Amino acid sequence: MDIAGLIPVFGNIIWTIAAFVAALSVIVAIHEYGHYIVGRWSGIKAEVFSIGFGPVLASRTDRHGTKWQIAALPFGGFVKFLGDAGAASDKDTEAMDAMSGDERRASMHGAPLWARALTVAAGPVFNFILSFLIFASLLMFRGVPADPIAVDELYVLPGTPTNSLQSGDVILEIEGQPVPPTDEFGAFGRSLTPKPELAYRVERDGQVVDVPGPWLYPVYVSSITPNWAADDAGLQVGDVITAIDGASIFDFEQLRDVVGASDGRQLTLDVWRDGETLEFDLTPARRDLPLPDGGFETRWLIGLTGGLVFEPAATTPSLGEAMTYGVDQIQFIITSSISGLYHMIAGKISTCNLSGPIGIAETSGQAASQGWFTFIYFIALLSTAVGLINLFPIPVLDGGHLVFYAFEAIVGRPPSDKALRYLMAGGLTLMLALMLFSVGNDLVCP
Repeated sequence: MDIAGLIPVFGNIIWTIAAFVAALSVIVAIHEYGHYIVGRWSGIKAEVFSIGFGPVLASRTDRHGTKWQIAALPFGGFVKFLGDAGAASDKDTEAMDAMSGDERRASMHGAPLWARALTVAAGPVFNFILSFLIFASLLMFRGVPADPIAVDELYVLPGTPTNSLQSGDVILEIEGQPVPPTDEFGAFGRSLTPKPELAYRVERDGQVVDVPGPWLYPVYVSSITPNWAADDAGLQVGDVITAIDGASIFDFEQLRDVVGASDGRQLTLDVWRDGETLEFDLTPARRDLPLPDGGFETRWLIGLTGGLVFEPAATTPSLGEAMTYGVDQIQFIITSSISGLYHMIAGKISTCNLSGPIGIAETSGQAASQGWFTFIYFIALLSTAVGLINLFPIPVLDGGHLVFYAFEAIVGRPPSDKALRYLMAGGLTLMLALMLFSVGNDLVCP
């Protein structure tokens, strides 16, 4: 056996697990803290706050009497409130019967309906708040393109003229056409006739000069989707694809057209990387992409995106812009997730779109390997998904408890303990079935 050959594989597995545990721990901690802090504000006593399950590795008890602990199995967490029989917040009937009036008020099952509802809803809400803060902060850090559009960094491409665009150039004209405001630049660029070299007029150091430059949308890899064909084949951000199956290309749309028409056949890419030409074989996969109108589009994809030939000079967005971006991102994730679930149930898209813990762990590792920005963005995306899933009206989830509270508000009494036991058992069975189904997807789906 080649032990040395197993070292990279073992290292990748460790990296994937570590990234998954790190992402999940942050999301779970925020979710459970939402339950804890709103419960405390509502007068409900938390007995245990746990990150992980199983044997306790470390713990301490605070002045409020809450035991904070880290357990051995870091794949979730829970808050156990006074009156709970366990981590699932099922009622400890014997303990509740022995409580005084004040103790019952401080328990999860004896508190007023409003306090219980707010405490349960706080977990998903805190997930959404985390996502909002991350998305808004990332936009503030990355910035938005300045107006007028200017070059911050010109990407290195094979054959780029030495007297081409430079950092700091403000682009005035391209091919003799005046450049519009930055928010209209994308449509303007795509209206140009594609060709390997363009004529630019720029303002440089206070002077207007004419310089040659590369096509605006080269086949430059600006980002890679974790765990898709391009990532699996070994492509990297900064690669430049120069040919497909021996046919030269220079425009990203050419790559898109060839991949879209591939019908899943293997493609051979010539890739320019650091002055060297490499060859990669990869096979596009059918993917279902959410559309702005809530529908889905099925296309052959390899999982990479391109962009402008240069990194635009950026300016810091206003707080309002960052906040709007954060809300828009959360709204898009929620609407596309719900739409995707509907389309899967209706048989309109593949159920392979549902990933399980293995797929999520692999994506965590790949996102972490692409840098801190991608990994933090992934945490925000996953936090929104966790918040949404927990609002589903399934017993054992927060949404199921909220349904019970809605029933209590309408009828005037909670469901009976016997009914709750049956409903919780049914909800647990459904969640286990979904988990097994998603794990099967991770193992079987391409």
